[in-house]
Parts: sequence; structure tokens; C-alpha cells
Amino acid sequence: MFPERFSNLPAYAFPRLRALLNVHEAGGPVRHMSIGEPKHAFPAWIADIIADNAADFGRYPANDGTPELREAIAGWINRRYVVSLDPDTQIMSVNGTREALYNAGMALCPETKNGLRPAVLMPNPFYQVYMISAISVGAEPIFVPATAETGHLPDFTSVGEEVLNRTSMVYICSPANPQGVIADEAYWDALITLGEKHDFQIMADECYSEIYRDTPPPGALTMAERLGADPERVLTFQSLSKRSSLPGLRSGFVAGGPESIRRMKQLRAYSGAPVPLPLQKASAAVWNDEAHVTENRGLYRAKYDLADRIFGNVPGYMPPQAGMFLWLPVEDGEAATLKLWKETGVRVLPGEYLSKDTPTGNPGKGYIRVAIVAPYDETEAGLTLIRDCLYGDCG
Repeated sequence: MFPERFSNLPAYAFPRLRALLNVHEAGGPVRHMSIGEPKHAFPAWIADIIADNAADFGRYPANDGTPELREAIAGWINRRYVVSLDPDTQIMSVNGTREALYNAGMALCPETKNGLRPAVLMPNPFYQVYMISAISVGAEPIFVPATAETGHLPDFTSVGEEVLNRTSMVYICSPANPQGVIADEAYWDALITLGEKHDFQIMADECYSEIYRDTPPPGALTMAERLGADPERVLTFQSLSKRSSLPGLRSGFVAGGPESIRRMKQLRAYSGAPVPLPLQKASAAVWNDEAHVTENRGLYRAKYDLADRIFGNVPGYMPPQAGMFLWLPVEDGEAATLKLWKETGVRVLPGEYLSKDTPTGNPGKGYIRVAIVAPYDETEAGLTLIRDCLYGDCG
């Protein structure tokens, strides 16, 4: 009486982490560095906007986003990526990127591709919603290694022709979670060209795009337009969670070709839960403001420098280019995570919890993911404990 398609799923990463650690006593004051929940302050005026519009909690919100919000998003896309989109037909407001990344598969993945079961390609390690979206529509998730040998980005050009010919969608995250690397223009060029050749859509998860060291990461929409790609080729997914330290606002967007957005809107009209109107009002103001984003980025840059100083002598340490995580090399991620907890009280996430086992091994097994989202002093203390506990001879 229950579906079998989800019966073989492993436990989600964080329940799995709790099962690993919570049966043991912490070896010190608990320091949470496992989850990417930003701890930087968001602008105080956001709460004022929500309070001023609180009466609108008594109204049903616009399902696709108010015109004011969609226009603010279109303005931000134009300023950031120099791409002009129609706010009425090419942008949809969503409850954060996870909802939209899941529903993209539901709305856009066909039942067959060239008469065969469709394939959905994704990096390995990966954000788990990519896999669930593919499974939910009966597609085959294909896990493409993103390892040191591939520059920590998946080499989709290495996938065989048989799979590419039935590929309907490709998920890609840049800046990458968990590795913090950036897809450069050459990477986007190759991927979009591959999509044009094999007629698949590219789901560009770019929610970390505003947290970087020096140069803004190139955008998928910018590259698609520059290459003259099919307007439906690329969709971008964005959120205020990381850019503006507002994960609890649950406000993001998906943007792309008008037919793709029409189909996603149609599905959402039946199944979606729109963002409440006071939060849409606040979101429009947040997309229109860059001062707080610049300040937020500066806080992460300081912690990149901190991580470089603390781990610079660790063999295999990879300075993050962007995002809010360190991808630290260890012999065994699960063993290292347990050792840290029992000896220091620091909670991190084993890399293998973000990866899929393959015939050649699990590409995340030799890593831990460390979130550098706390204030500077807390982050410094946590990273120092990690170094001293796991890399004692590299201090």
C-alpha cells in the first residue's frame, strides 16, 4: 500500500549525523559547524517592513510573487548578470530554492527521452533534493563525480553518449556545495554547448553566488545569452538565505525561459504554498539593496583568510573560492567527525553523507564539511580545535 520508489533512501544527512554523534558525550562545549545556517545579522529594517505589513497575513498571497517582488528580482538579475527578463513570464517567487529545485523535475522532466527512461545528471557530492526530484518523476539519477581530479566540479562531458542521449535535465551548483569551487566561463560554455547538442535543460543552483573572495562568479543566464542558447535551456535558482542571511524568510526565485516558467507556475497553482505577502514585501526590499550584501560578503572573506591561516599547512587543504563551507581532507570522514565530537564537542558533517556510493567508492568519504557561518571569534575557536584534533602536526 506504500510506494517502493523511496524505500531504499538512506537517512537524510542530519538525522544520520545525530545517530552517529548523539549516543556519545560531547568532549567540550558544543560548537555547531555542520549546517549552513547563516549566523550573521540581517538588516533591522526587514523586521520593520514585515511589521508594517502584518495586516496582509490576513490575505491569501500571490502564488507566483507580487508584481513588485518579481520586478525587484528582474532588476537584481539585470544588475548582477546583465540579462533582461520579463518579470511577468520569466520569474516565479518560491519558498527558497529547495522547493523550486524539486518542482523543476515535477514540472519539466518528460516521461521519456528518445523513447527511453530519462536520465537526470547531478554532481556527486550533491544537494540531496536533486536526487529526490529525479526519483519522484521516475527518471534515473546519474551521479557524476566531482573530485579533486575533476576540479571538484562534475565533468558532464565525460558521460557516455548513450546516457547523454536520454538526459533530460542536469543539476549543477556553482559556487559548489560543499567544495566551494566556482564554475568559470569555460565550464559554463562546455555545459551549455553540451545541452544544446543533446537537448537537455540545465538547472543552475546559484544560491551561494553572492558569497565569494574577489570576483563575482559568472552566471548561467549570462553565459546562455552570450552563447545564443535556446531560451529554455537554462533555469537559475536563487535565494535570500545565503545572500542576505535570511534562511527563515523562505524566499527565493526561479528564472528562465517563459515556457519553463509557465509550466512551473501551472504546477504551483495546484500544489505550491506561496510566500506570505508581508514576506514578499520584505523580499522585494532586500533584492533592491546591496549594501548589506557587501557587508555580509566582507565577513565571509575575513573567515576565508582565517581558514587559510589555520589550515594552510594541511596537505590537501583547498582554500574555498566561494560559499560558506570548508571541504577538509581526512582519512575517513565519519571517523574524523566522531573523533572531533568526542574530543572537542565540535559538530561537522562527514562528506560521505552528501555523496552517493558508486562502484569506485564514495567521493565524499575522505572529507568533512565544515560550515563557517558563525561570527569570527566562534569560527576561529572551532577551526583551531579542528586543526589541533585532526591535524596536530600541521599547526
